Amino acid sequence: QVQPVESGGGLVQPGGSLRLSCAASRSIFSFNTMGWYRQAPGKQRELVATITTGGITNYAGSVKGRFTISRDNAKNTVYLQMSSLKPEDMARYYCNVGPVPFSTYWGQGTQVTVSS
Repeated sequence: QVQPVESGGGLVQPGGSLRLSCAASRSIFSFNTMGWYRQAPGKQRELVATITTGGITNYAGSVKGRFTISRDNAKNTVYLQMSSLKPEDMARYYCNVGPVPFSTYWGQGTQVTVSS
């Protein structure tokens, strides 16, 4: 299987916004709830948000109201719109199946740095 490809990370000031994208393999994307995860240095990877094939979303409490997950079924792509970013959002962001990821389906991730 082809691993997911995450993009869209970068350096942003506190309060800023970023939009992450994840191109997933069709065989994975089409039949599964997809999720965004993040891992900060020295911390465990955590689930940030999920979206079902039908578009039902769920968020971690720490990002609710600030992040929006969406998916484009025609493009096999899942997005994460992040607003009002905080220094504690700084991490490497990954997409995978959610809420329980496939252990063999991790990509390289995309780095989000929040700093003034």
